Order: sequence, then structure tokens, then C-alpha cells
Amino acid sequence: MRKLKSNDEIIVIAGKDKGKRGTITRLLGERKVIVSGVNIVKRHTKPNPNAGQPGGIIEKESAIDISNIAIFNPLTNKADRVGIKEADDGERKRVFKSNDQEID
Repeated sequence: MRKLKSNDEIIVIAGKDKGKRGTITRLLGERKVIVSGVNIVKRHTKPNPNAGQPGGIIEKESAIDISNIAIFNPLTNKADRVGIKEADDGERKRVFKSNDQEID
């Protein structure tokens, strides 16, 4: 079971965007994620008439390592760690480590 999933609200804990909050839009493999509004880079692109793409400088979100983010706990308004608890029926749930409340 993954500890972080798409649409989780996270906070950046290291790097140039430290302190920014956003939601996970895509997971890239095991270690990288794309977060909305975080790690914005400028990409110089050539125009492509076949795809109808104009050229210029485009700002887009780049991948950020999973070790530089933490899930955001709305009860404490701080970053938190994720634990996994198994219920009596065998179902696994994600919980916040600080207060054992379910995430989903």
C-alpha cells in the first residue's frame, strides 16, 4: 500500500519551495511526484505547427522527490507522517502518525 496517493494535500518540507502546499496530481514511479503549484520551471519550446503548439517560454510543474514532501494534517495544520493500520477484517487504512486519525 502506498503512503501517498493522487489528490493528497501535501506540504513541501525541503528545497526551494519549502512551506508551499499543494495536491499531488501525478505519481511518477516510486520516488517522484508532480504537485500542483510547486517546483515551477521555465521550458523554452520551439513552435510545432503539426500539433498547433506555439513556441515560447512555458511555465510548468516539474517532478519533486517524495522525500521532500509530507502529507498535510488539517487538524494540526502541520506536516505529518503516514502510518498503516490493519482493521479486524483485514482491511488496511492510512492514518496520521500524530493522532491515529484515518486519512481516507
